[in-house]
Amino acid sequence: MRAQEIIRAKREGHALDNAQIDAFVRGLSARTWSEGQVAALAMAICLNGMTRDETVALTRAMTASGEVLDWSRERFHRPVLDKHSSGGVGDKVSLLLAPLVAACGAVVPMISGRGLGHTGGTLDKLSALPGYRLTPPRRTLLRALREAGCAIVGPSARIAPADRRLYAIRDATGTVESLPLITASILSKKLAAGLQGLVVDVKAGNGAFCASVAEARELATSLVAVARAAGLATTAVVTDMNQVLGHAAGNALEVREAIDVLSGRAQSPRLTELTLELSARLLQLGGLHADLQTARSHAQRALDSGAAAERLARMVAALGGPRDVLADAALPAAPCVRDIVCPRDGVLAAMNTRAVGLAVIGLGGGRNVAGAHIDVRVGFDRIVPLGSAVQRGEPLARVHAASAADAEQASAAFCAALQVGDRPVPTAPLVYEVVAAA
Repeated sequence: MRAQEIIRAKREGHALDNAQIDAFVRGLSARTWSEGQVAALAMAICLNGMTRDETVALTRAMTASGEVLDWSRERFHRPVLDKHSSGGVGDKVSLLLAPLVAACGAVVPMISGRGLGHTGGTLDKLSALPGYRLTPPRRTLLRALREAGCAIVGPSARIAPADRRLYAIRDATGTVESLPLITASILSKKLAAGLQGLVVDVKAGNGAFCASVAEARELATSLVAVARAAGLATTAVVTDMNQVLGHAAGNALEVREAIDVLSGRAQSPRLTELTLELSARLLQLGGLHADLQTARSHAQRALDSGAAAERLARMVAALGGPRDVLADAALPAAPCVRDIVCPRDGVLAAMNTRAVGLAVIGLGGGRNVAGAHIDVRVGFDRIVPLGSAVQRGEPLARVHAASAADAEQASAAFCAALQVGDRPVPTAPLVYEVVAAA
C-alpha cells in the first residue's frame, strides 16, 4: 500500500481504514516511510482529525509495534495498575501514588518520561537519587515489583517503537497538538505495559498544556473512550494547574517534598488531596474496593501508617538508589539558596504557573533542547499557595540556584509570575470533574 495514497486520503478528509493505518505503523517501525511522508500524514491528521474508530486502530497498531508486557506469568495475584498525568509544574504525584497504591494491594509498574516543555518529568526527578536505575534490566524490575509492589522506570526501546519515531517527527514539525495523535501516543505505551487499570490526571490551567477545562475535558473523554475500546479500564480526572502543585518545583526539591509528605515530616494539602483522590479511583477501578469511600479510607490509612513510605524506600533500594531513602536520600543541594520576599502586603491572588516552570528551566532544571543536561539541584521550594495572606518582606518562596546571578534572575522571574491583590479571591477547585466510560 503506497504511502502517497494514504497521505492523499487523509489530506482530503477521508477516514483511514484499518489496513491503511496498519501500513502506516509498519512503515514507521520499518522506516520504509520517509520522515517527509510521516510528517505529511501527521499534518493531515492534525488538520483533519481522526474518527474514534481511526484513533482506536492507530492506538492498537502502535501498541503492537513492539513488546507488549504480560504479567500473568509472574503470578502477582494482584491487579496491575498505573497512572498518567498530562503534565504540570511541581507535579510529583507519581512519587507518592505508586507506593501508596502498592501498599493497598496493587502492583504498579509505572513507565514514566522526561520533562516536556515547561513541565517536569518524573524520570528527571528520580535521577536526583544517587544510583537509581531509570532503565533497569527485567530481573531488577521484577525484584522491585515483588519487594515493593511498585517500580517507576523509563520506557524500554522495545515498548511502542512506532510511537517513539512518530513523536520525534511530530515534535519537529509542529504537529504535537493533535487530539488523536496525543491519545494514541499516551495509550499505546500504557497498553504495551500490560495494565489492567489506568487513571489519567488531565490538567487544566495556565500551567498545563490544556489551558481550559473544556480542552482538558475533550482530551480526557478521548483517552477514556479509546482506552476502553482497546480493552483497558480507564478513568480520567480533570484537575487544576493554575498554581504549582505542592510547595516545590525542581527535581531534587520535589523528591524531598514527596519523601517528607509520605513520611509525615511535612504537610502539603493539595498534593496529598490529589494523590488520595487519584489513588482511590485507581483502587476502585482495579477491583480492590467496591466503592470510592472505602478505597479512599484505605489509601489514607496507608499514608498515615507509613506503609506507603516504606514501599517507596523498598522501591528505591531495589532499583539501586539510597539504601534507606527515608533517613538519607543523599539528594544534591544547590550552593546558593535565597528567600524570595513579598513586595507588598496583600493576598496572593494569581500565579502564572507556566512562567514558574520556565524559571526552573532558566535555572538549568529543565531542557531547552532534547538530550540537554539538567541540574537536578535547582528550583523553588517553600512556595506559598494561592489565597494566602502575605506581608511585605515575608518569604514567598526560596530559590535554589547554581550561582548568585542565577538566583537573582530566577527570583525576579518568580515575582513577576505572581499577583498580590488587596482582598481574597476564589481559588480554583482542585478537581473539576471526573470522566468515566458510560
